[in-house]
Amino acid sequence: MADPKKRLNSNVPGNFYVDSTCIDCDACRQLAPASFDEAGDYSTVTRQPQTEEDTMQAYQALVACPVGSIGTERSDPAVLKAAKDSFPLRLTEQVYYCGFNSEKSFGANSFFVRHPDGNWLIDSPRYLKHLVDAYARLGGVRYIFLTHEDDVADAAAYARHFGAERIIHREDAAAMPDAERIIDGWDPVRLAPQFELIPVPGHTAGSCALLYDGRILFTGDHLWWEPKAGRLGAPRQLVWDEGHLLQSIERLLPYRIEWVLAGHGHRVQLDPEAMRHELTALLARRSLRQE
Repeated sequence: MADPKKRLNSNVPGNFYVDSTCIDCDACRQLAPASFDEAGDYSTVTRQPQTEEDTMQAYQALVACPVGSIGTERSDPAVLKAAKDSFPLRLTEQVYYCGFNSEKSFGANSFFVRHPDGNWLIDSPRYLKHLVDAYARLGGVRYIFLTHEDDVADAAAYARHFGAERIIHREDAAAMPDAERIIDGWDPVRLAPQFELIPVPGHTAGSCALLYDGRILFTGDHLWWEPKAGRLGAPRQLVWDEGHLLQSIERLLPYRIEWVLAGHGHRVQLDPEAMRHELTALLARRSLRQE
């Protein structure tokens, strides 16, 4: 719960604020970009909500914050409840952003896919009754895909509750050693109809992306959208191997990707040719950085 005594001086005056417990995970800036931005090592309120939509988004950011560093001087219980009830937040007909980001994964995003052959959880939010009940209403969880070792969070608790099969690459399996399915090797793997695992080592040795329906790519910490620069980005720090990272970006070029849904960083939807152009441009920038 945010502490007004720890309110950052960088916040503009008004109802919403961020305190000094912020870990700068970017969740609030994704959910409520009209109100939150980065200031040094923290997120901060740069503009108080002006509209009902702004206010809802700010409350969604408050709910999603993994460390409870967003607070209000005067809470609106009705809007706060509506914000909580909005999660999981639908992005496409079958794909949802879970919200309730976990401190255990440094505030990484997680996603839920509703599918007639069994629902998927991609990485893990906090284990909360609200989400357990929401997933149950949507048909439960059959598979839990873990993109890499950093973002497993409460996956084990969800697996126990729903009897779900956890999937992780062997190179990162120390983070979930009792996973029901451990993937070996570096070739893409068809996990189920419409679901393809694509190894993308670089950030970690066992990083993997999940391609759904041939067009929606869940990237973990391998790839994300940088809204201010208007381009795709990839890790610059905490990289296991830069050469493998470049090869993993190049590996994605043949696919007709429309969505990038990242663990850290913003999501983006582009037409496939525009996405391929962005991947090519990212690869060129990173290749030059190595020279």
